Amino acid sequence: MDIRYASHPNEVKSFDTPRLRQEFLMESLFVPNELKLTYTHVDRFIVGGALPIGRPVQLEADKKEMGADFFLERREIGIINVGGQGTVTVDGTAYSMGSKDGLYIGLGAREVIFSSENAGEPAKFYLNSAPAHRTYPTVKIAISEASPNHLGSISNSNERTIYRYIHAGGVQSCQLVMGMTLLKPGNMWNTMPCHTHNRRSEIYFYFDMQDDGVIFHYMGEPQETRHLVVRNEQAVISPSWSIHSGVGTGSYTFIWGMAGENQTFEDMDAVSMKDLR
Repeated sequence: MDIRYASHPNEVKSFDTPRLRQEFLMESLFVPNELKLTYTHVDRFIVGGALPIGRPVQLEADKKEMGADFFLERREIGIINVGGQGTVTVDGTAYSMGSKDGLYIGLGAREVIFSSENAGEPAKFYLNSAPAHRTYPTVKIAISEASPNHLGSISNSNERTIYRYIHAGGVQSCQLVMGMTLLKPGNMWNTMPCHTHNRRSEIYFYFDMQDDGVIFHYMGEPQETRHLVVRNEQAVISPSWSIHSGVGTGSYTFIWGMAGENQTFEDMDAVSMKDLR
C-alpha cells in the first residue's frame, strides 16, 4: 500500500511538478490480478482499484499497515465498475456489476471478492474507502438508479449530469459520499466555477479518455493555483483547502468521492472567477 501524508498549503506553494505529482497524483490504479491501494492521511481515505483477469482478486488488509484483521473491520467502501461486466461477492452474496454500476459495502463485511465475467473485457473496480463508526447495509446502485443533477451550460463548456450514488438522500453511509459526472458532448470543463470545502476532502478519478488525451487538473488555494497533467484512469487527492477543477483535451468522465465532517453535497465555499490566481 502506497502511503501519502497530508501537506500544508504553505508548503505546497514551493512544490515543483515532480513533487506535486508525488504527493497528490495516483498514476497506476489497475494492475492485472492485483489489488492496488493508496492510503492518504487526508481524511484517512483509501483509494484503489482491482483488475481481475482470469482469476478473482480479494479485498485484503495488511495487519501492519491498517491495524485491522480484515479490510472493513473499521471501514466502509464504495465501488464503481469502470470496465466490463463483473461481480463483487460480499460474504457469499454475489452482486452483478455492469459498466458504471456502483456498490456500497458497510462496516463489518469480512470477505469481498472481485471477479470479471469475460477476461477479454475485464471489469475494473475503482474503490474509495473511509473510516466508519456503524454498519449500514450493503447496497448495489445501478447507474440507472443513481440520482441525476443537471448543471452547467454549453456556452460555458461545462454542461454535465452529476449522478449521486452514495449520499445523504440516497444510499446511506457513515461519512463516504460518492458519485460520477458525465459531461455532455462538446463540453470540456468540470466543476467551474470552482470551490473549496473546508470540512471535507475529495478524490477525483478520471477515465473514459482517449489514449492521447489529458486532463489539466487545477488544484491549490484559490490565490495560489497549480495544475497536474492527468491521464486516463488516474486519480488526484484534493485536500479541503484546495480547489478541484479540470479541463480536458477530449471527452472524459470522472468519479468523485468525499469524506470528512459532513455529507452535505451543497456544503462548499464558492470561489469567484475574479479571485482566482
